Amino acid sequence: MRIIEEIAAKLQKYPHVKYEGGGDFINVLPTSDHGFTVGLVARQGSYTVSFNGWHEDYEDEEEALNCFGFGLSSECRLKEDRRGGIVYKWTVQSKANGKWIEDSTTGLLLFPFWMKKETRYLQNDLIGMVSETDNPRPDSTH
Repeated sequence: MRIIEEIAAKLQKYPHVKYEGGGDFINVLPTSDHGFTVGLVARQGSYTVSFNGWHEDYEDEEEALNCFGFGLSSECRLKEDRRGGIVYKWTVQSKANGKWIEDSTTGLLLFPFWMKKETRYLQNDLIGMVSETDNPRPDSTH
């Protein structure tokens, strides 16, 4: 699809960025152990953006691209909650006035709730590493 080809063409300019893709999807892999995978699946009239296990569906291409770009930026953080080493909840956070605010959460219904809870914060900074005229969507907001 056009949206996937557009993103892939822009990412090819940056050899340090690893991604995988096919006809209707693209996944940008994290550049560090503290990052997360940002994915986009395009189907006729709908788009799904994902950050590891978190996901959001969009009907508007521009909104999907903005969310995709947001996930690649340092303005986005992903909070992962685990129990027994199993990730069961993903919360997207954005920065406002120097503080992280929770935006949206995706979670599993079945998980080992009796195990000790651990929280891990993941963050990408790809948008900060590429020039504003060449990133997938410089005006990315969520």
